[in-house]
Amino acid sequence: GILQHPDGTVLKQLQPPPRGPREQEFYNKVYDSDCCDSILLELREYLPKYFGVWSPPTAPNDMYLKLEDVTCKFNKPCIMDVKIGQKSYDPYASAEKIQQQVSKYPLMEEIGFLVLGMRVYHVSSDSYETQNQHYGRSLTKETVKDGISKFFHNGYCLRKDAIAASIQKIEKILEWFEGQKQLNFYASSLLFVYEGSCQPTTMRLSDVTLAEKRGMPKGLLSGGDILEYNNNIHVINSTENGKIEASVSKGLSKFYALHKKAYSKRHHSQLSLKVENLEQDNVWKSSTCITQEHLNGNVLPQLEKVFCHMPAEIKESANVEVRMIDFAHVFPSNTKDEGYIYGLKNLITVLQNILDN
Repeated sequence: GILQHPDGTVLKQLQPPPRGPREQEFYNKVYDSDCCDSILLELREYLPKYFGVWSPPTAPNDMYLKLEDVTCKFNKPCIMDVKIGQKSYDPYASAEKIQQQVSKYPLMEEIGFLVLGMRVYHVSSDSYETQNQHYGRSLTKETVKDGISKFFHNGYCLRKDAIAASIQKIEKILEWFEGQKQLNFYASSLLFVYEGSCQPTTMRLSDVTLAEKRGMPKGLLSGGDILEYNNNIHVINSTENGKIEASVSKGLSKFYALHKKAYSKRHHSQLSLKVENLEQDNVWKSSTCITQEHLNGNVLPQLEKVFCHMPAEIKESANVEVRMIDFAHVFPSNTKDEGYIYGLKNLITVLQNILDN
């Protein structure tokens, strides 16, 4: 999985050949200090920053890609991983590999993208809802719009500001793909991150996963709970009183290890939203302030004012990141990447439909 480096970057272990070396070569090419290719220089805007490879002193043969933690500026990051393209297998895949990938999600060619996982912060409960790759594969042409809208719903209302900002980010990436014929991307993803907290982002506090708290071996929890692995997400499911709940810590590395979070009574009884603090960022011009509101009182209409009826200038400044990730299947080309373009356009259409409706 993904590890956290003490300097705040994240470490992605190099995959076995040929995938790992191919991804490393891709990053090296794009971030070459001597690069003067305008196409590649612009591409950097849409990737996590790359800081070379790293090996732990105790295991010099273990290689990791050292990458920017895209979530580091967020207080309560909501994260979604969406695989883009009509094919999740590359041109050199065996017939067996092709069949395996197609059987995972037969609609990939028609829809052009697949939700690999998400976790969404709910303001009302101060907890995260998580969905894994099986959720994405269960989505059909008829349900994909509702399935993705779930990512932008905070428990009170739809975060239309985050949707609009996401569309703008994807459109910039689409423009890049429309203007380049150098590279084709397969089984690559877009990582979406937006701020789930209604309070302005301040200092990020350190967090510890449930496994770390209990001092258990990585990948194993008490009661037989295990880490579930997929391409980009490690999920810990915890069952309590018959209800499955999951919460995650803040960093991108923790996106891969979701943990159960205590739910105190004070979250049921009151909610303190110091909206006026946003004035410090010059994005909130009213004196709106919600303090000590009871959840069974009038906090809902107040939150709707905050999230659903923001002035236009606030919506445009929504704190959102959309970055391309996963490059183990990137190949030189002399044609446009029509499969990726198709997926981006379809995803924009779905997001626009969610926004309009």
